[in-house]
Amino acid sequence: MSAAPRVAPLPPEAWNAEVTEILQATQMGGRTLNIFRTLAHHPKLLKRWLVFGNHVLVKSTLSPRERELLILRTGWNCHAEYEWGQHAVIGKQIGLTDADLDRITRGPDAAGWEPGDAALLRAADELHRDSRIGDATWAALSARYSTEQMIDVVFTVGQYTLVSMALNSLGVQLDEGVPGFPR
Repeated sequence: MSAAPRVAPLPPEAWNAEVTEILQATQMGGRTLNIFRTLAHHPKLLKRWLVFGNHVLVKSTLSPRERELLILRTGWNCHAEYEWGQHAVIGKQIGLTDADLDRITRGPDAAGWEPGDAALLRAADELHRDSRIGDATWAALSARYSTEQMIDVVFTVGQYTLVSMALNSLGVQLDEGVPGFPR
C-alpha cells in the first residue's frame, strides 16, 4: 500500500446532493469508508458500480463463507491490503478464524482445507493467473455448485480483482481500526 493516497477521499464539504445521497447509502456503522469517499470523485460510476457490488456481496448464490474465501484470496493475490483488511473483518464476522485467514494466505494446497474450500481458492488462483478456471477445478466445483453459483464464483473473483486494481492504483488507505495484511 502506498504511504499516501493518489486520489484523496472526497471531503464532506465537497459533496454535492448526488454524492451525499450515494455516500449516505454506503455508510457502515455510521461512517463512510475510504473506498466510497475516493470513488465519489466519479459519482455516476460509483452509483452504478454499487449495484453490481451489492449483488456480489449480499445477493450472490454463494454462502457468505464461500464468498469471503474467494474475496480474501483475490485480495491477497492482487496485493490489495485495503481489500484484505476490510474482508478479514467481514470474514471473522461470518465465522472465519485466524487459522482460516492464515491458510488463505498460503493457498489451496495448505494443510487443513476441506476439498470444497481448496477448490474455491484454486479457482481464485487460476482466474488470477490464467483468466479462466482450469478443467480439473471446474469439474470439482461444478460437481458441487449450480450453473448460477459457478457464474457467481467467476464474477466474485472478477469484481474483487477490479476493486483491487482500483484500490491499489488510487492508493486508497486503510480505514481507521481496519487491519492490513498479517505480519
